[in-house]
Amino acid sequence: MFFLMPAYPICASSQTVKNGRIHNGKQRFKCHACGRQFVEQPTKKVIDRPMRELIDRLLLERISLARIARAVQVSEQWLQYLSMRNMPRNPGKCR
Repeated sequence: MFFLMPAYPICASSQTVKNGRIHNGKQRFKCHACGRQFVEQPTKKVIDRPMRELIDRLLLERISLARIARAVQVSEQWLQYLSMRNMPRNPGKCR
């Protein structure tokens, strides 16, 4: 069976090879021309401002990250990144 490798969409090079899989099982490719990795049909989910504001309010209510992730359908990893990014740099002592 012959498999035609996809061209990298940014540099339009057809010199690509298979390079493993991403977390959800999709095939990852690598471009030999520029060295970048890519997925042929990515499914990037953009989280808009109203959803981020809802997540911020839920975090202030001290609901667990796992429950928030299930409720708003985002990954726990992304939610952890968001909550760490929004923490104050020098919070002082907690009481």
